[in-house]
Amino acid sequence: MPFRIVGIGEVLWDLLPSGPQLGGAPANFVYHASALGARASLVTRVGKDDRGTSILERFAEAGIALDTMQVDEAAPTGTVTVAVSGAGIPEYVIHEDVAWDRLVVTAAALEAVRRADAVCFGSLAQRAPVARRSVQVLVGASPPAALRVFDVNLRQQYFSRDVIAQSLGLATVLKLNEGELPILAEMFGVAGPTSHQVERLAETFGLVLVALTRGAAGSLLFQAGEWSERPALPTHVVDTVGAGDAFAAALVLGMLSKMPLPSISTLADEVARHVCSCAGATPELPTELTDRFRVSVRER
Repeated sequence: MPFRIVGIGEVLWDLLPSGPQLGGAPANFVYHASALGARASLVTRVGKDDRGTSILERFAEAGIALDTMQVDEAAPTGTVTVAVSGAGIPEYVIHEDVAWDRLVVTAAALEAVRRADAVCFGSLAQRAPVARRSVQVLVGASPPAALRVFDVNLRQQYFSRDVIAQSLGLATVLKLNEGELPILAEMFGVAGPTSHQVERLAETFGLVLVALTRGAAGSLLFQAGEWSERPALPTHVVDTVGAGDAFAAALVLGMLSKMPLPSISTLADEVARHVCSCAGATPELPTELTDRFRVSVRER
C-alpha cells in the first residue's frame, strides 16, 4: 500500500522569464511525492479560470486526486512573477487576494488528512485569516502518528512570529533553508552556532527531525541526537525554483520508509539536485532515481 501524503496550501503559476510553470510549495511537494510512489493529494483552491483549469488538468495527468482541490467562483488562480538572478536564485512577487487565500475546510479535505501518513504545510498559505484557520484545522486533524511537516517557506512580508509559533506547535518535522534559520533563531531567542540553533528548535518544539538545506553548502539533518551532513555535489544550476520542495518530498518518503538518516540525505539531495538542473519546479524525475528509491523501500 503506498504511503498517503497530503500537501496543504498554495498552488499557483510561477511566471518565469522562460514562460509559466506550475508552482506553489505544497503543490511541488505533492507532485514529487507522487513521482516517488506515494498516493498524494493536495488541499488547495484555484480560480474558475483558464489557469485553474490547466492546474486541474496537470494534476489529473500526474495521477493526483482532484477531490481535495477547490474551485473559487470569484478569486483568480494564484500567480507569482519570478525573476531569476545570474546565479539562478529566484526573486518573487507574490500576487494577493487569490483563490488559495480563501481555502476552506471541506469533507474531502478532512477525510484526506485523517487518513494521511504525512501532511506538509507552510507559512505562505497562512497569510490570510480564512486560509490560516483552515490550514491549522486540517493539520490538527491528521493522525497522531502522522508526520506533520512544517516547510517554513518564508516569503516577503507574509509571515509573523505568531504564525510560525503556531505552526511549529503543530509540527513534528521542520524543514527550512539557510536564510530562514537565522530569522527563526532571532524570533525565538536562540543563539550560538548552526548546530546549537537546530538542536534548540528541535527541543523547544518537540520536533522529531529538523532538515536544513544550505544551497552550495549541502544539507544537514538532525534526528534524536543524530546528525547527517551531506556536502553539495557539482550541479549545472538552471534555477533553484522548487528544489526545496522536492527535497522535502524525498525526505518525508525516506522517513516513512524508515531509511537510515544518511540514506535519506542522499535521496533528498539527489532529487533536489535534479530539479536545480531543470527549468521550473516540477520537471519529470528520471526513472533511474525513482526506481532506485522504490528498490530501497522494498529491501526494507
